[in-house]
Amino acid sequence: MTSTDSLRVEWQDGLAILSLAQPARGNPFDGTFARDFLQVASGLLNAPQLRAVLLRAEGANFSFGGDLKVFYPARDHLAPLVREWTADLHMGLQRFWRMPVPVVTAVQGFAMGGGVALLAGCDVVVAGASTRIGSAFAQLGFSCDSGSTVTLTSRMGMARARRFVLLAEVLGSEEAQRAGLVDLIVPDDQLQDEALTLARRLAAGPTVAFGETKRLFMKAGAAQLEAQLEDEALTLARVSATQDAQEGIAAMVEKRKPAFQGR
Repeated sequence: MTSTDSLRVEWQDGLAILSLAQPARGNPFDGTFARDFLQVASGLLNAPQLRAVLLRAEGANFSFGGDLKVFYPARDHLAPLVREWTADLHMGLQRFWRMPVPVVTAVQGFAMGGGVALLAGCDVVVAGASTRIGSAFAQLGFSCDSGSTVTLTSRMGMARARRFVLLAEVLGSEEAQRAGLVDLIVPDDQLQDEALTLARRLAAGPTVAFGETKRLFMKAGAAQLEAQLEDEALTLARVSATQDAQEGIAAMVEKRKPAFQGR
């Protein structure tokens, strides 16, 4: 088993079980997670025994995305922080999504922001019946990052993905399935077992063919992943320096309605 501060990796006969491992904090995306995710994704790519990956999360929720408690005290100088974190996170995401084996994701509770981008880039998404999947970027006065424009468009189509982000929608599991974000819905108490069974089945399959199939589908996508991720990172850095972004973070942490000014 390989562990970092925010992630845990266990092996079962070629199946890597990757767990988001900060449940008390809602499995946030922060600087530590970004560094850890790059390290773990790189390690999995170099593992000769790898045949499939199961991505899961400890605790009641998959991930709340960016950690507002970290953003709040740094809200007047977020741009360099965003550039620093996304340098690691976006490289880790590229390597993870391009894993030459099937990746199954088990999603429970809330999945928000960057957590949604992460799961949307995986091959099969299994959700518990009570799962809620949402985009909160617009509520914060932020543009989206973590590959959201690529993975959400791939799963939902451009118009539906754009509406999901602009309206800061939160979808229940059935609506998320209709929109393309979720592939399978199972009862909450069966989620982990069902996802593990599926991941084991794929790990026992023709993984070279699976990997080549994944590569061809990614190649068929219209967007160049690296260029889009860099554009997202630099755009978010610029947007995070605006008064609206600072107001959005403050309002969320202070539990009040934001007063956006368009600047």
